[in-house]
Amino acid sequence: MTGRVVALHMAAKHKGEMSALPEVRAIEDHGLEGDRYAKPRSRRQVLLFEAEVLRDLDLPPGSARENILIEGFPLMGCPVGTRLRLGEAVLELTEECEPCRRLEEVRPGLRELLDGRRGMLARVFHGGRISVGDSVVVADPVPLPIEDHLDLHTFSPREIPSVV
Repeated sequence: MTGRVVALHMAAKHKGEMSALPEVRAIEDHGLEGDRYAKPRSRRQVLLFEAEVLRDLDLPPGSARENILIEGFPLMGCPVGTRLRLGEAVLELTEECEPCRRLEEVRPGLRELLDGRRGMLARVFHGGRISVGDSVVVADPVPLPIEDHLDLHTFSPREIPSVV
């Protein structure tokens, strides 16, 4: 399944105006360069949102304070831990975003309307550029080193009971 990035937004400061951008730089385990939520080791580095939800509610891009607006991809159906490739970057979904009071400033009742549809929060798993028009796909799983799959504990003969 493939979706597409249709808009990119960020705000440099808390409660700041959301600026539309043609491209952003995702920094590994940090967030979007210049965004107010860019913090190392945070589970809330990036907010991804489905464009279809904004269209259903007749809202313009950026109004739900989303960073990345995507279309044609069932974001809310993805389990936590799913990794998505957008352009050069890979984002790992960390949790569903709960609608906040701030949404009531956009439109009274919006907080309730977005319950279960506010989008997914993510952390930057692998950095790189993300541009409007980039595809959105589930990233291939990252293979673990063979040692992570095997119990390489060495046994001494005394640890193995004899078979009679």
